[in-house]
Amino acid sequence: MADNESTTGGAANGSGTSTTSSARPRSAASRSTGASRSAASRGSTRSSKASEDAMKKQIAELKREVSRLNRALSEQAEEAAETAQGWYRSAADRASNLYSGASDRASNLYTGATDRASRAASQLRTQAQSVSETVQQNPGTFSTAMLIGGLVGLLAGMAISRSSDPEPDWLRRWHR
Repeated sequence: MADNESTTGGAANGSGTSTTSSARPRSAASRSTGASRSAASRGSTRSSKASEDAMKKQIAELKREVSRLNRALSEQAEEAAETAQGWYRSAADRASNLYSGASDRASNLYTGATDRASRAASQLRTQAQSVSETVQQNPGTFSTAMLIGGLVGLLAGMAISRSSDPEPDWLRRWHR
């Protein structure tokens, strides 16, 4: 502390003692360190500004790359959508063609069945009319044919019933 006081006192008095000469080198040294500090701070400011600029460039480049990727993805999505629409249209066309084909076939079958049924009905009508005319012209022959058919049916029924069960229960009741 004594050195500091003598230095301060000598500087205040204006005397040129050895203490003032020792004060000059200190201030020169402190100036050089201060200058080096300011130069270092300017250098670090320059380097931080340069790194900021480099980061800004990288960010801008990344933004451009992201926008390129977005454009590429949107183009691929459009292509996929167009492909899907094509598949959908072709599937819809195939389904429509199958439906119309099935509808045509069903219509043709219905028309054919209707034609056959109407032909069969007209044939039955004509045969029924011919039978009706024959019966009207020969009533005795028809009644005789019906009587003979009934008797044949009765005899056939009795023969079938006898062969399956020789004595039915209802017949035993009457035999006792």
